[in-house]
Amino acid sequence: MSTPFRHTEPLPPKSATGTVAEVYAQIALDFGIAEPVTFVVLSSAPELLAPTWALMRESLIAGAGSRTGKELVALGVSLANKCPFCVDAHTVLLHATGDHALAERLARGEQPRNEEHARLLAWGRHTRVPGAALEPYPFPREHAPAYLGTALTFHFINRIASALLTENLLPAGAQRFRAVRSLAGRTLARTVR
Repeated sequence: MSTPFRHTEPLPPKSATGTVAEVYAQIALDFGIAEPVTFVVLSSAPELLAPTWALMRESLIAGAGSRTGKELVALGVSLANKCPFCVDAHTVLLHATGDHALAERLARGEQPRNEEHARLLAWGRHTRVPGAALEPYPFPREHAPAYLGTALTFHFINRIASALLTENLLPAGAQRFRAVRSLAGRTLARTVR
């Protein structure tokens, strides 16, 4: 049976102990996904796994600003980095926020209708441009730590995903079907909201 991992064979999550087990428990509680492969792939390096989770948690999940806005920034970063795994993941997570029409517009390669959403997506993409001026921000200045943290986190996670994971978020690329994306998002909706 194929796995989502390339160039590595992480230990099965059920065998996790210590810091890795603690991180998995917190991810399941706060993120709603028991064993996301973007973190499982880092399990052999707890000294990398724990801070990666902490950065994502504090910026994307607990940080100021709307979850939809931060998902748009993460999606913009993932599009700029050409990380299909992460593009699909953030599309599913936009479904989880309840923004189904927005998620599907983006899945079709269209721009958001809402100007604020379009600016957030473009800003996320622009963070990939060396030396780019990132101000004025498309969000309130007091939300900058969460949005900047989200962008930085996903520039790192995109590289891990691109190097160590296959392109398929779900087995056999099932995430490419609208109904599957929507259903996957709905299963995470309670935790995300």
